[in-house]
Amino acid sequence: MASLNVGNLGDYLREQRRNAKLSLRQLADAAGVSNPYLSQIERGLRKPSAEVLQQVAKALRISAETLYVRAGILDAERDRDEVETRAVILADPTLTEAQKQALLQIYESFRKENGFETVRESHADGHGRDDGRTDIPEPGGDTGPQQTAS
Repeated sequence: MASLNVGNLGDYLREQRRNAKLSLRQLADAAGVSNPYLSQIERGLRKPSAEVLQQVAKALRISAETLYVRAGILDAERDRDEVETRAVILADPTLTEAQKQALLQIYESFRKENGFETVRESHADGHGRDDGRTDIPEPGGDTGPQQTAS
């Protein structure tokens, strides 16, 4: 079985939480996860889903993509352009969360149209979602365009 890269993630999360001057309980509440679960993530005992990482990133006011890279979900080199584009959209203070999500959906649809693999959410079993929502890349490299039902 492949080793999980969650120790690095946990250390990074703990550092970011402390920099934000948040207790474990405060961050857990803000991210909508349980205190014990967040503690297990910080100690490297659990690998969180992309959704949990996104909630934690939002609570810490940091890039979710940074956490995806730390968790070993995103390949920093291969996905750098896409990550940077997504990060710029997510960091724009003049846009609402709904506007940011709409822009990301449009961006992803154009990438699909042009034959690039989209960033998809990966679950603990290593399989991406097949409901058309996209968050992080599927493991295993570029397999061409992905068709999803609307």
